[in-house]
Amino acid sequence: MNSPLLLVPSGKDYIWGGQRLNDEFDKEIDMHPLAETWECSTHPDGPCYVANGEYTGKQLADVIMMNPNILGKRHMGKTELPILVKFIDANRDLSVQVHPTDEYAKKYEDGQLGKTEMWYVLDAKKDSKLVYGLNNICTREEIVNSVNSGTLNKYLQKVDVKKGDVFYIEAGTIHAIGAGCLIAEIQENSNLTYRIYDYDRVDKDGKKRQLDVEKALDVAKLDYSVEPKQPLRVLNYRQGVASELLCRCKYFKVYRMIVNTERRQEVYYETDDLSFRVLLCVNGCGQILYCGGNITFFKGDCIFIPASSVRIKIHGQAQFLDIRG
Repeated sequence: MNSPLLLVPSGKDYIWGGQRLNDEFDKEIDMHPLAETWECSTHPDGPCYVANGEYTGKQLADVIMMNPNILGKRHMGKTELPILVKFIDANRDLSVQVHPTDEYAKKYEDGQLGKTEMWYVLDAKKDSKLVYGLNNICTREEIVNSVNSGTLNKYLQKVDVKKGDVFYIEAGTIHAIGAGCLIAEIQENSNLTYRIYDYDRVDKDGKKRQLDVEKALDVAKLDYSVEPKQPLRVLNYRQGVASELLCRCKYFKVYRMIVNTERRQEVYYETDDLSFRVLLCVNGCGQILYCGGNITFFKGDCIFIPASSVRIKIHGQAQFLDIRG
């Protein structure tokens, strides 16, 4: 199996979500609110499905189990996707939270992966902010007392957000996405989140959501966090396509790729046998052409590219996040 796969996501109706993923990305998921769509995922909490070819209707997880070589030589021996790709619509502030490291999760969460992630801001309101670490060195006791008294906000570092920003959130970093942000997230294949504070909100059943303060403080970095700076980004051009590196870490590498073909021009998308790729269309539309078929894509679509893929050509006007495992 070496042909690209168009994916269909699972949705999440968390209380802080909005409706932009349905309204602007045409997700057609009957959830109100629709907070997240898990676009490329083999995680059991939110699997995605194949929408083309011989595996139509099957979970991507099952396709990989049947064809583990599509993950590539770098992931030899693995039978599940090492990353997870999401869209997030924050109509309200997300909880203040932290994710564990791989080491902590393996020891205390039944061998699961930890969660390091990256955010690419697709849109943000004028006054949107996010929480990135602490504005001062704190003790565990100070954080616990501030959570109990509702004064945690005074310790949180707030960062202004604008369209096109990139943020790398390493495991152990206290963080929160602020209201008004529309974000693409690339992360480890994990759903471990330890909530520190949730503004005393209640869910649709009138219950406060669970806090995990003790676990959070086991893994959280409580020293002062340097305000994140935007990475130096250099566009590299060739005919019909330009790309720039957004983020590189041991878990994934992410480029922004801009395709702009003329009426009869197509650009080749180069792949290899080392790793799978994921193309997340964040704007525009077009076609992916390959021997044996084609995929018409639109803003919001996600395409899985197997390692050792057939040769691929892209036609259209679009922007992608080009994600490599």
